[in-house]
Amino acid sequence: MLMENMTWVEVKEAAERGLPVVLAVGSTEQHGPHLPLATDCLLPVGIAMEAARRFPLVVAPPVRFGVKSRPLSGGGESFPGTLSISAATLTVTVTDVLCALARSGFRNLCVYNWHYENAGHLWEACDIAMSRGAQARILLVENPMPEFTKEQLDELFPQGFPGWDVEHASIMETSLMYALHPELVRRDRIVDDQAQRHPTWDVVPAPPEFIPASGVLWRPSQATPELGRKFLTAVSDRLVQALTTEFGAPSQEADISGSSKAANP
Repeated sequence: MLMENMTWVEVKEAAERGLPVVLAVGSTEQHGPHLPLATDCLLPVGIAMEAARRFPLVVAPPVRFGVKSRPLSGGGESFPGTLSISAATLTVTVTDVLCALARSGFRNLCVYNWHYENAGHLWEACDIAMSRGAQARILLVENPMPEFTKEQLDELFPQGFPGWDVEHASIMETSLMYALHPELVRRDRIVDDQAQRHPTWDVVPAPPEFIPASGVLWRPSQATPELGRKFLTAVSDRLVQALTTEFGAPSQEADISGSSKAANP
């Protein structure tokens, strides 16, 4: 399932069986005092692995660096440990990785984004990869969140939905980390925080009141493992839906174990 743990022979066999490959694109970015810098990579990889329980696939090594963090959506670049790259570098990197995956024999590629600021740059990478002659079909999931109904949002955010723009290191991401990597959540360091001012526009350079001191944009204290499991089901279901819609239901022969067991989503 994890390409980085496979041999080249196993990668060749997986590609020959027609398995799709999911490339998570995240960041190395501060996520408050309670979540690790790798959160934006750990979550999409974990979601892809959850999706693989129902849709046989290979998870490529994630792209661990994202474009610069915006103060109002990620806290900005001033926090130690946030390691960002330019949009041009991200585009070139993702393009090269997609071409390499196609060269390895994969014909169904999925680019799965988890860092808000990457959105808008990944389509170009996919387009360039195809223009270079990559013999593949590329599915781009820039927004991993399903279109939740009001009733679903009320269930997931019982104290009120604050909006996705302040969900950095907050309820959803902390809950998902509880579900996927509870050992990495520093529970004793969880703090609720928010920007003093959060307009619907950006300012460069960012005014100090745009950036919470902790780097947390809302209320991770409301996160729970139960909510994490619900979020995990919802986002992995959406990934499976996208894979099935664009690549078709997996065949019996596509099982990554090589067995004849069917794995219909």
